[in-house]
Amino acid sequence: MNGLVLDGFRVIEASAFVAAPSGGMALAQLGAEVIRIDPPGGGLDYRRWPVTPDNTSLFWAGLNKSKRSVVIDTACDEGRELAMALVCAPAEEGGMLLTNLPPRGWLSYEHLQQRRSDLIQLTIQGTRQGGPAVDYTVNPSLGIPNITGPLDATAPVNHVLPAWDLITGQMAAVGLLAAERYRRRHGLGQHIRLALEDVGLAVMGHLGFIAEAQLGQARERHGNDLFGAFGRDFVCADGARIMLVALTLKQWKALVEATGTAAAMAALAQELGLDLNREGDRFRTRERIATIVQTWIAARSLDQVAPCFDRAGVCWSRYQSIAQLATGTAVDPDHNPLFSRVVQDGVGTISSPATPLQFGLAGRKPAEAAPLLGQHTEEVLCGVLGLSAQQFGRLHDRGMVATATAI
Repeated sequence: MNGLVLDGFRVIEASAFVAAPSGGMALAQLGAEVIRIDPPGGGLDYRRWPVTPDNTSLFWAGLNKSKRSVVIDTACDEGRELAMALVCAPAEEGGMLLTNLPPRGWLSYEHLQQRRSDLIQLTIQGTRQGGPAVDYTVNPSLGIPNITGPLDATAPVNHVLPAWDLITGQMAAVGLLAAERYRRRHGLGQHIRLALEDVGLAVMGHLGFIAEAQLGQARERHGNDLFGAFGRDFVCADGARIMLVALTLKQWKALVEATGTAAAMAALAQELGLDLNREGDRFRTRERIATIVQTWIAARSLDQVAPCFDRAGVCWSRYQSIAQLATGTAVDPDHNPLFSRVVQDGVGTISSPATPLQFGLAGRKPAEAAPLLGQHTEEVLCGVLGLSAQQFGRLHDRGMVATATAI
């Protein structure tokens, strides 16, 4: 196996919650050395739910895999000096900072750049003006909760997936890689700002939501229907609920073949004067199509539906709970090489995912446990900054730094 794609790439992370930690983890799982700095006792997200019965955060453990953990008291001058020295340490592929904390004090780009002129800093912020925002406040401002949920809903429906945070985290990783390439070509560092609000707005524009509304075609709620084509949930004879999608022509033909409904669909198309090979026409007549498909599905159990769909190449899946997912083969390391069995301190043995990226030449780093808080403090400060054991001991005794503590 060849080396990992980001071997030698060093990023210092000062972060909390989802966007920045997920971006740092994406880089760490590709082989980068990502050093997360936290204050004594842990950062803002150290006990973030979900937690185990003894208050170990599964959230923190999940978003900090493959990183190195350093604890420094940045509330004092000496601690800030140590943190800045780490950010600006003279490494060819170092000098990179990822943060979603306010870029002031020791996190000020202008201040840090005085120590390392080619510094690259990526700061994630809520609004482009630097104000606070999180996924649950950005999403309402974009209008998504007003088109989410049942057809008869009259109130906004929030979703539980932090979509903008996750996209922002991946964009942060891309931003650092792009800035590092620019630095290699031109010798210049820079400060990149990435606003959660702007990520949401950009995606709304990319997917046509904004243009659609500007043209007077504001999106409405469509429940579980796929917008613009045919797709919805159905219930089998045994009560199993499935989702099927016929977005492309190939998927539509597969569904018609599997259900043996070619004659019924042809008659429907002729009656309405529509071409059901066109996705828009399938959306227009989705209720009539659904009635035909539901009749076929409702007469069969899941065990009868599944092989018919699979043989024909239908795009479908079964609804299941997260508990069912967690005990199924999709997350079982014996069936899915994305996952490894990892012993996480304070949690136990869990199935943990590596990066989903599979490179043709570079290897894939197996999933690793998140570090203990402060697990690498001494190793990093002595190895990167050249502190002696005696110097580190004095800092430790004075509470400026801390070593590993249980999550």
